[in-house]
Amino acid sequence: MPERNESTATTGRPKAVVCLSGGMDSCVCASLAARDFDTYAIHFSYGQRTEARELRSAQEIARLVGVRELMHLRIDLFRKIGGSALTDSSIGVPDAPPEEAAIGSEVPVTYVPFRNAHFLSAAVSWAEVLGARTVFIGAVEQDSSGYPDCRPAYYEAFNRLIEQGTKEGDIRVVTPLIELRKSEIVQLGVELGAPFHVSWSCYSGESEACGRCESCALRLRAFRQAGAVDPIPYAAT
Repeated sequence: MPERNESTATTGRPKAVVCLSGGMDSCVCASLAARDFDTYAIHFSYGQRTEARELRSAQEIARLVGVRELMHLRIDLFRKIGGSALTDSSIGVPDAPPEEAAIGSEVPVTYVPFRNAHFLSAAVSWAEVLGARTVFIGAVEQDSSGYPDCRPAYYEAFNRLIEQGTKEGDIRVVTPLIELRKSEIVQLGVELGAPFHVSWSCYSGESEACGRCESCALRLRAFRQAGAVDPIPYAAT
């Protein structure tokens, strides 16, 4: 789909903005949002290793779930700041630990410092202009890498900030997946018909998912536990 869809047709449904990374969780989140809202998606290229691949995934997800408009924003501050394996070429992307239970036991080097605050700030700004009162983000606390900006308390605090820092104070960030296990997210996505086949979760691969990073390990485990087949290509390991 084109990055800017200027259609002005009205459906009578409320508007929502969804943060759409192109990954598995945001794919399901966008599918949920599009079911009940006129959905406007926002995608960020922030210097991540798989920047081009994630953008293609976001564009395809947006097209397939019926997003009305996709806004693509480029921000360079995370590459300049560094400190994350996703944005700093001097830091390698580690393999997932051999014991899957160890994933999430500490904040990994793939954490991008305070990233979601920047994403949500832009999404809330756009929501205020659109007249949307809901911002979706596919944050997940269970079965995750343990990022501090994916905890319920983080979004409770952010919503208090929105109350104080916007004109009407009535926009809310919602996190419908945050308490679900990854396998439950896969099951929900299957029920919704979410286009998993165009989503992308790998931290390092662009033509094939590496199958070794924590994001791949969590995704593969989720599909396996859900009794489903992950439709994206993986490198032979």
